This record gives sequence, C-alpha cells and structure tokens, in this order.
Amino acid sequence: MTATLPTQAAVTGGDRRRWGGLAVLAASLLVVVMDMTVLNVALPDLTEDLHAGALAQLWIVDVYSLVLAGLLVPVAALADRWGRRRMLLTGFAIFAVASLAALIAQSPGDVIAVRALLGIGGAMIMPATLSLIRALFPDARERAFALGLWAATAAVGGAVGPIVGGALLSAFSWHAAFLVNVPLMVVALVAGVLLLPESRSDRPGRVDALGVLLSVGGMVAAVYGVKHLGKGDLDVPTLLVLGAGLALLTGFVRRCLAQDEPMLAVRLFANPVFRSGVATALVSSTAMIALLFVGSQWLQLVQGWSPLLAGVALLPMAVGGLIGPPLAPAVAARLGARNVIVAGLVVLAAGLLTLWLLPRPMPYAGIALALLLVGFGTAALGLASALIMGAAPAHHAGSAAAVEEMSYEIGGVLGIAVLGSLAGVVYRHGLPAGAPDAAVESIAGALGTPVEPAALASYTDAFGMVGLAGAVVTLLVAVLVWRGLPADVDVSGGH
Repeated sequence: MTATLPTQAAVTGGDRRRWGGLAVLAASLLVVVMDMTVLNVALPDLTEDLHAGALAQLWIVDVYSLVLAGLLVPVAALADRWGRRRMLLTGFAIFAVASLAALIAQSPGDVIAVRALLGIGGAMIMPATLSLIRALFPDARERAFALGLWAATAAVGGAVGPIVGGALLSAFSWHAAFLVNVPLMVVALVAGVLLLPESRSDRPGRVDALGVLLSVGGMVAAVYGVKHLGKGDLDVPTLLVLGAGLALLTGFVRRCLAQDEPMLAVRLFANPVFRSGVATALVSSTAMIALLFVGSQWLQLVQGWSPLLAGVALLPMAVGGLIGPPLAPAVAARLGARNVIVAGLVVLAAGLLTLWLLPRPMPYAGIALALLLVGFGTAALGLASALIMGAAPAHHAGSAAAVEEMSYEIGGVLGIAVLGSLAGVVYRHGLPAGAPDAAVESIAGALGTPVEPAALASYTDAFGMVGLAGAVVTLLVAVLVWRGLPADVDVSGGH
C-alpha cells in the first residue's frame, strides 16, 4: 500500500515541536556516534575481563560497522514504506535492549552478539534521522540550518565519546560503556513518540529479496575486505572477499537501474549537486575518523596521557564542529553554497596540513590548532548534507539518507584502513634495524624496549604523514567539488 507524506502543517506542528523533534534526532545521533568511539577506550578492560583473543577482539570491533553498513540500504527502503518514525523508534528500542544485554555478557561471543544488535539498531536510527529532518523542515534554508546542527552533533559525538568512555571506566567496569546508552535511548523513545511526526514516501522503492541479498552481501564483504587490507592482510582470501563484495554491489546497482522504483535511487548520482555533496561527506568523514584514530593513539602512547586526558585533548575538534556547521548556511546565503563548501574543505585540509608542518616533537598547542581547524572545516559537511537531501525528490529522501550515511560509514572505514595503514607503514619504516617483532607490530610493543625513543619519534612522523595525505586528498576533492557544483547552487540543492 502506498502512503503519502503528511501535509506541511501536520509535519511541522508548530516551531516548538519541530525544533524539539530536531533535538530528539540530534541526541539520538549523538548517542550512536559516541558509541562508535567509546568502545575503543573500553576494549582493553573488556579484553582482560573476558579473556578475548585477537580474533574475538577483531570481531568485537568490526561487527558493528559490518552490520550497520550492510543494513543501511534495505532498512532505509523499508522505512519509506513502513514509516520512518516507526523505524526510528524501533531502532531506539533495539539499541537500548542491546546495551542492557551487555550486563549479562559473560564471553566474547556474547559481546559480539551485543555489538551486532547495536549495529541493527544503528542502521534503523541513522538514515531515519535525515529523512525525518527533511520532513520536519520543508523550507530549504531552515532545513540547512537544522542539518548544520545535525552535523555539529556528529562532530561533537566523535570527540566527546573518548571523554565519556574514559570517565566511565575510571569509576566503573567496561559494562558502563554500554549501559550509559539505556537511559538516553529511553528518553529519546518517549520524546520521539511525543514530538516526531510519521513520514512515508508516496513512491517507495521496491524491497525485493535478491536486491537485499546483493546490497547486504556486497556492503558487508566490501567493508570487511577494506578493513582487512588496512590491517595488512594482503592475502588471497581477503582479496577474494573484496572482489566478491564489489561484484555484488555492481550487480545491485545494475538491478536498481533496471527498475522503475528501485530499492536505492542510484540515478541520484547523475545529479552533479548530489555527487558533490556525497564526495564532500565522504572525504570529511575519512579525514575526521583518521585524525581521531591516529591522534588518540599518539596522545596516549607517545605523550603518555590517560584515555580520559587524551579524550579531553581532542575537544578542540568538537569546539570547531559546534561553530562551523550551524553558521555555514547563513554564510552560504551571502557568499554562495559552492564557495562555503570549498572553503570548508580548504580549512579542513589546512588543519590536516598543520600536523605535517609542526616541529618535532609536536607541541600540543599545534595539535589543538589542527583539531580546531578540522572541526571548523566540518562546515562543509553540514552544507553537503543539505545539498544531498535537497537534491533528492521528497519520495527519494530515504535513498538520499542511506547514501549519505553510507558515505560516512565508508569514509570511517577508509580513514582507518587507508590512512591508518599509511601511519603503520611510516612508523615501521622509521624503526631501527633489528627492532623486536612486538615493536614492529605496534608502537605499544615498543614501549619499555631499547627502541622506544626511535619508535616514539617514528610514530610522530607517521601522525604528520597522515595529516599530509589527508590534506592532499581533501584538496583534490575540493577542486572536484568546485568544478562539479554550479556557481549558483543554493542550500536546497537547486539553483
């Protein structure tokens, strides 16, 4: 049965309800993003308590993103039919139950199951937030400001997650890293029932079994392959998995192109505004996740700071993220969306380049400046979201939201796999000959050994090289966006 979007009056329900609904959506996104980073802090204690081996640790970390990435497309398509609010509230409930289940986890397998369930909940929550923002704010300029606040929430969540994790672990067991989600999701569930309108597509895409298998199998295999290539697993099985993933995704795209109302509206990529928005979101998330990943390691292992202090040291990125995205739409209204997006990417690249230019040993003041610039550069991310959602027709809001969320997820995987691997290559190259195997494997293994001074200096160089590589890639995307976006594009995705 085909349902329709509510009328504008029913959707908005007054300014208070609209902005209250946005607060619910932003808060839920904050929890999901924080959960991605809190585990990194909790993993050592969890591993020790449950005696998790290397393979179990790998799955504890990876299963969340694999499930999330695999389910984004079919869940978004199903939400278009079933109801986006209903999907979101179901995601809240699953996220809360999964987090509560961590309390009874007694083995690594139990934690893996909890993380998989969290991935299902996250896949329900993330695209639904964007689709509902599109429904809550039919006015393009209001929607751009709302999406700027949404992007700021994502930036803050990534930076605040390690602080919350460090604070919880200093007072409680690793279970607290999961249990903190429960009251937050319960509040979001109640507030969502009261404040959020239902929203459906009047032309929902076809959810067919073969398309689901192709999209889920392709995304899971591709993300798994890229992750393992990033860990240095350049072996035949990994390459076969990656190749199979790309082949399945190719088949999924061809299937969508052959359908009148496909599960994912891949024809949206024919629009240069949509393509530019996705490219901006992809490179921004790649740079931010790589910086958070390598930067937190540098702060803890090279500087010797505690997880909590390292989390606090990452706060300048959150400060920049709170300023840039909400201000970007107003600036874009005066200077043009293309100019502001490109300027945001250039500022982001400048922050990354700062890391490479800093003297050795790196002073924290320089790191803080780089983080602030990167956070401020996420102004491009907020406008990119406005262009992505604005360039898609209302009945394709679910597809646009799924593509945007996939760009964030893939960007995070690439940030750790590609730029994180680059850091590993540079680090190992700087070690002296005959360094212990443990030191070659990771900088943690070099601590307390004769090669520690060389290892610390080498990892600092690796951190700087990540900044240089990220800056080059970001500037290349900035050039492509400048060439691809019409000069008169506005925040609605039109002209």
